[in-house]
Amino acid sequence: MATPFAEDTRVVPAGPGRWSAVLTDRWDISVPNGGYVLCVALAAVREALEQPHPLVVSAHYLGTCVHGPACVDVTVLKRGRSLSTAFATLSQDDRGRVTVLATYGDLRASTGPTLVSVQPPELPPPAECAFIGDRPAGGFSQRPAIAERVDFRPSPATARALVGRGGPACLEGWLRLAEGDAVSADHLPLLVDASPPAVFAALQTGWVPTIELTVHVRGVPAPGWLRARIETRVIVDGALEEDCTLWDCDGQVVAMSRQLARVLPPAPG
Repeated sequence: MATPFAEDTRVVPAGPGRWSAVLTDRWDISVPNGGYVLCVALAAVREALEQPHPLVVSAHYLGTCVHGPACVDVTVLKRGRSLSTAFATLSQDDRGRVTVLATYGDLRASTGPTLVSVQPPELPPPAECAFIGDRPAGGFSQRPAIAERVDFRPSPATARALVGRGGPACLEGWLRLAEGDAVSADHLPLLVDASPPAVFAALQTGWVPTIELTVHVRGVPAPGWLRARIETRVIVDGALEEDCTLWDCDGQVVAMSRQLARVLPPAPG
C-alpha cells in the first residue's frame, strides 16, 4: 500500500520530458509546503535520470503553489555512470512556480575520506519532548496540515523558546514521518523544510516564505527518528538564512540545507 508521501508526490508521464502531478492539501502550512512541492518536482527528475538518490538540490520559488494539477518539465543536462544532473520547472496554470537544479547518484556506492566536526544535539527521549500549549507547530494560528504528516518533537528548551520568544533563533528536536514509515533519501528534501522556522524562537512573525532552498543529502538514513538542529544567524531587512542539519539514529549526518526566506509581519489581531 502506498504511503501518503508516495501518493502525494506521484508523477505520471505526460509527454517527452514532461510529467503531470497533483498537489494536495495534506502537506500545507497555509499553502503547500515548499519542501513538499520540491519533492514532487524531484519525483519527475528521478524518473528522468534513473539514479537512486538526490545528492544536491537547489530550488528557487517563483510563485506560491496551489492545490490541484501541476506539470514538471525536465531537461537532462548530464547523464553519467556515477552522477547525473537535470533542470526542472514545476508549473501550474502555465506559470512556473518552482525551478530545480538537481544532481543524482548512488549514495551507497560512495567511498572516500570522511571528516565530520558537527555533533547531533543531546535530546531527551522523544516521549519527553513536546510542544507547549495547543499550537503543536508553533507560531501558527491553528495546527497546519503538515503537522499531521511530519512529527517534530521539540526539546524542552526549544518548546519553551517557541512560547517565550526572545532567545536565539535555534530549534532542536526529534523528527520523523508521522505515519512511522522509514525515512529514505527521497524524504530528506521535505524534512529539512518541515519544522517550524527557527526565527519563531526569537521573534513574533508571520509567514516565512522560502525564496531559495539548497539541500545536500549526505547519507541514506538508518530506520528510526532523526535528530534535527535548525538555526538562523542573520536577519537583514526582513530576509533570513536558515540552516538545518539532520542526523539519523546512528549519529550519521544525512542531510544539510540552507535557505533564504522572507520574514513577514504577524497577521493583524
